[in-house]
Amino acid sequence: MFDTVLVANRGEIAVRVIRTLRRLGVRSVAVFSDADADARHVREADTAVRIGPAVASESYLSAERLLEAARRTGAQAVHPGYGFLAENAAFARAVETAGMVFVGPPADAIELMGDKIRAKETVRAAGVPVVPGSSGSGLTDAELTAAALEIGTPVLLKPSAGGGGKGMRLVRDEALLAEEIAAARREARGAFGDDTLLVERWIDRPRHIEIQVLADGHGTVVHLGERECSLQRRHQKIIEEAPSPLLDPATRAAMGEAAVRAARSCGYRGAGTVEFIVPGGDPAAHFFMEMNTRLQVEHPVTELITGLDLVEWQLRVAAGEPLAFGQEDVRLDGHAVEARICAETARATGGKVDFLPSAGTVHLLSEPSGEGVRTDSGLARGTEVGTVYDPMLAKVIAHGPDRASALRRLRSALAETTVLGVDTNTAFLRALLAHPAVVSGELDTGLVDRDAASLLPSAVPDEVYAAAALLRHAALEPSAASPAAPVSTGGSAGWTDPFSAPTGWRLGGEPAWTVHHLRIPGHEPVAVRVRGRADGAEVRIGDAGPVSAALRSQGEGASGEGSGRALLAWDGVTHSFAHARSGGSRWLGRDGQSWHLADHDPVEAALRGGAGAHGADALTAPMPGTVTVVKAAVGEEVTAGQSLLVVEAMKMEHVIAAPYDGVVTELDVTAGSTVAMDQVLAVVEPKDSAPSERPEESGDSGNSGKEAAR
Repeated sequence: MFDTVLVANRGEIAVRVIRTLRRLGVRSVAVFSDADADARHVREADTAVRIGPAVASESYLSAERLLEAARRTGAQAVHPGYGFLAENAAFARAVETAGMVFVGPPADAIELMGDKIRAKETVRAAGVPVVPGSSGSGLTDAELTAAALEIGTPVLLKPSAGGGGKGMRLVRDEALLAEEIAAARREARGAFGDDTLLVERWIDRPRHIEIQVLADGHGTVVHLGERECSLQRRHQKIIEEAPSPLLDPATRAAMGEAAVRAARSCGYRGAGTVEFIVPGGDPAAHFFMEMNTRLQVEHPVTELITGLDLVEWQLRVAAGEPLAFGQEDVRLDGHAVEARICAETARATGGKVDFLPSAGTVHLLSEPSGEGVRTDSGLARGTEVGTVYDPMLAKVIAHGPDRASALRRLRSALAETTVLGVDTNTAFLRALLAHPAVVSGELDTGLVDRDAASLLPSAVPDEVYAAAALLRHAALEPSAASPAAPVSTGGSAGWTDPFSAPTGWRLGGEPAWTVHHLRIPGHEPVAVRVRGRADGAEVRIGDAGPVSAALRSQGEGASGEGSGRALLAWDGVTHSFAHARSGGSRWLGRDGQSWHLADHDPVEAALRGGAGAHGADALTAPMPGTVTVVKAAVGEEVTAGQSLLVVEAMKMEHVIAAPYDGVVTELDVTAGSTVAMDQVLAVVEPKDSAPSERPEESGDSGNSGKEAAR
């Protein structure tokens, strides 16, 4: 075994690998960019080395800087985690050339399986069934189009060089082939530095099932059962489980044997995953899709049902040890389900849901634990979540004796998960786990996209506005810690100026209402009226009638400041909220859901909506990110749905389109511009600019876009 291992990654996977290194008594070396100087993986490692600025190409993707960090710290091996350089054959060779061990497969295997076209040809020769599609590398746009027309739509465009759903495009309309090929090439080039594409037959309502394999350097290859990965959005997995509710023992054995043949065909060593697509829920008709030559994000579900630490076996195999078990020794115990916590905001527009990257500072964090629950996380209080890297923040995994138990435990664990300061998909995942098709195990890769809108809350509960207003109200009240004037020179008791309490008292009449104007992104502003003190008040939400309410705060935020927990008695029911302040706004969290409530100034808003404002004509950024493409110019006439700009964040593109026929009157950004969420990008005035004839706004930003990865 090694003495020192450098972990060439960041976030939750770096923390995960460091945990196993610590258990094995191996010294860990972390690397970090300027954006991650105070990150959790840096804090938990034995040693940490700065490798460059935030931009990945000058830090985490710089083989030269990573190898220099390894040399400086005496590392004998490099663990690549997943993402970045984990499937980069040149990096694997560079590690070996530098006299260190790459904790992963041979560079030749990475190279072969990283080229999806060669990979399909290789495994086909080994007797593994593959999805029908194009053949040959370096196809031109015309050749891709011809192959797609020969196969017949719908077809799937896929980058040959990468995975993770990036650059994948489902094309159902032949007329859109040219546009989608161009977009897929652009995204593949940006993500992998290679815009080579292939085209495959699209299989409607498929299931995505993958087999975990483990191979040593002594000729032993075993599979560790399968994982069901059919719950996806934008072709990226969000819920995974093991074993699959679809497979019976005979099918599991057949798919496992096919995966072992695929691994042997490329001379594999270490942990890897062979991915299959199953048409129409018929596992007997499984097809090879690709092989991931690295540890998978979802590896914990396999670890929980097999009792094996896959990172440990990666290290042991890399150190030259043989596997200590054979296929007959692998046992599957119970059921495990994993949920990926990502920094993103779900917005429903026109019947579909956009999952847009989010950013912010983690002001309050509570992660679940307990029987059958595991959390793999890169988060800590104070973590700055930006848009430079992948949006996944953490994973919550539950294990139980059966599938129903594991699902219940995971939903409960997600309810205990609190991340305040940045939007996450936690509540959406919890709702998805309760979907009837998920509960019954009748899954397919299109389920999330079809039903996402039904899994989003239709409105913000009144008690959320009430809790935020009462916390704001409590912050106005004098606290026991405030300076007190002495009653007499010899006494220690003090008094509080009654006029400093926001009771609304007035001479000769009922107390006045104190009005708190609040706004949650994506929702209309709400006026919350409070009469009385926070621990016993009447509260009116908008035009509704008064409701009796009382706030009891606990922890740091007992006076309405800071962060902590708050108990709200609302119309006879007590609700528990986590809360945290962020500048002039406040975050609330409950049952995995979170709300960002900002102060709203109706006078300022009215002025902004007056003469000279952009109003309904403004197209704003749906997420913080970078403008990568500008397709329009000031004065240009555009048609409804025409693409005007592309904004990219966290490896995802969002197309900003014209909401109606009109003229571009303002264009405030250029390619390369960094933009904030809701920043005005362009203004399109309709040809008939009479306000009464303009289309109604369908959302906050008025954008009509689509994810490039959908």
